[in-house]
Amino acid sequence: MTAIADRPTALVASPTEAGLAAEALLRERYHFVPHEEAEQIVALGGDGFLLQTMHEMLAAGRVLPVFGMNRGTVGFLMNEWRLDGLEERLNRAKAFKVAPLAMEAETVEGRVVRHPAINEVSLLRETRQAAWIEISVNGRVVLGQLICDGVLVATPAGSTAYNLSAQGPILPLGSNLMALTPISPFRPRRWRGALIPDELTVLLRVLDPMKRPVSAVADQHEVRDVASVRVCIDRSLELTLLFDAEHALDERITMEQFTA
Repeated sequence: MTAIADRPTALVASPTEAGLAAEALLRERYHFVPHEEAEQIVALGGDGFLLQTMHEMLAAGRVLPVFGMNRGTVGFLMNEWRLDGLEERLNRAKAFKVAPLAMEAETVEGRVVRHPAINEVSLLRETRQAAWIEISVNGRVVLGQLICDGVLVATPAGSTAYNLSAQGPILPLGSNLMALTPISPFRPRRWRGALIPDELTVLLRVLDPMKRPVSAVADQHEVRDVASVRVCIDRSLELTLLFDAEHALDERITMEQFTA
């Protein structure tokens, strides 16, 4: 077996046919160490599996650099799948720091739930009734009533995901911005969102939460029946993504602006 890179490396894979098949091939070719002995991780799957892997590290309190290889569908956050030359790719990989959002959601019953989000925090209506949401930035009400299907706050890394589908802007890495994007806004009809400096805090307060219930979702973690949601960047939980030097995340995000 070939020694894998300059640092001890663990391997994780999505429990799909493609992920497990790729894992078997890599384990035949390269030597991997258990997760607790690793200094970096190779993750096989799609973007969803990569987010899951990073959330598991955050929950465990041991955050390692992650080199993803695409065995899923879109794979925007992933490198190309190749069996050969993995040790060289890891040694030459370019590192990108990603600071997640911190969501603090309070339910109508007074329960407080905190959860990180690498892509976005979104508020979504739970019923046929449109959501009524008040938006404040750093304690100042900037929009007294947004009538909509929902609203989201996205990081630069997540700006090409749900945020882009909701007609939100693409944010370059290093822009120090968050995207605040409405989802199907009814009033104000022409409001298309805002760019918020990432040192500020966004408070989303649900108006009439009993008649018009709203859920909050931090990446894949949902909290039902929220009364308010506070969102800010948490730099204490900074994550590291590894990319092939010739096809890095900042270039991908920039080029996505020219994709039809």
